[in-house]
Amino acid sequence: MTPLPPSVARAWLPVALSRDVGARPLARKLAGTPIVLVRMDGAVRAFVDRCPHRNYPLSDGRLRNGLLECPYHGWGFAADGACALVPGQPPGSAPPSRIACEPVAVEERHGAVFARLSPDGPRELWLPPLIGDPGHDHFWWGHDSWRGRAIDAVENVLDPYHTSFIHHGIIRDRDRRQRVELTLHLYEDGLDASYTQDKPDPAWMSRALEPPRTRSAGRYYPPVTVQARWYGENDRLSLSVSAFFTPEGPDSFRPFACFTTPKGRGPGWLKEQAIRLFLRPVIRQDREALTRQYDVIEQFGGPKFHQGPLDRVSTAVAKLYAGQKLEPGTEGPWEVRL
Repeated sequence: MTPLPPSVARAWLPVALSRDVGARPLARKLAGTPIVLVRMDGAVRAFVDRCPHRNYPLSDGRLRNGLLECPYHGWGFAADGACALVPGQPPGSAPPSRIACEPVAVEERHGAVFARLSPDGPRELWLPPLIGDPGHDHFWWGHDSWRGRAIDAVENVLDPYHTSFIHHGIIRDRDRRQRVELTLHLYEDGLDASYTQDKPDPAWMSRALEPPRTRSAGRYYPPVTVQARWYGENDRLSLSVSAFFTPEGPDSFRPFACFTTPKGRGPGWLKEQAIRLFLRPVIRQDREALTRQYDVIEQFGGPKFHQGPLDRVSTAVAKLYAGQKLEPGTEGPWEVRL
């Protein structure tokens, strides 16, 4: 539907959680390209999911004697992708090592596996602040494929106004709006939307999970990463959620999120269970909303969006997603009702 920008293929994006990658090949899709993940020689390896011999999916194969074996003819490939075994080859002859499956850059960090499809992207993996910080508790939550556009998922996280309706009674209440000040900080390669309020959200999830809230913020890291942060008294962090919406193609994406909380506020496992319990209905509602939105986009041949008076971040997000730079500055504060 809407082509993915080149920045998606150049970016390091999560494609799996560490616990999901083992000796059994795992199929994934990144920016329209099928890839396969497998642990070889104690490390995660990634390849384009295509045997170079007869174009069979390597993800249907197995790890045998340290080689990734294609199930069609049994060709075996080493950790660098080179062909190391051709069953039935005459004794004493060498396998055609010049024939290789195509490796994909991959890094395993803090419980997740990141891949970069294009060699033109940054050599080093960079992650948003707090992920893996030893002074905090962390857990990852991965999902299966969602129907929709990754950019719409980014906007959904940065958009607080839908929460009064899609998440009525859980996050906010559409009939009890409250005064909030929005300030927008623009950077060349990102933006930060900060919301200041003098009382917590009225719905039950905020009351059950949060200490008294004074501020929340959402930082966008193009092309498809958002870190949402919530602050309590004395502007102390109470929760950070780093969300990655890895595009599988123009019409689907796979969400991953790293949840970060300060140590000392209960056991990490207990906080994880509470967060999962309370957020399941929110995630289900967001997934349904993004699917329904994409259904309409597809039915009418593409997105036909109009900007409303409260859509302060949409234009900037669209520019950054397309790979453009912003003019740095600060806009606001504006008074809004959430």
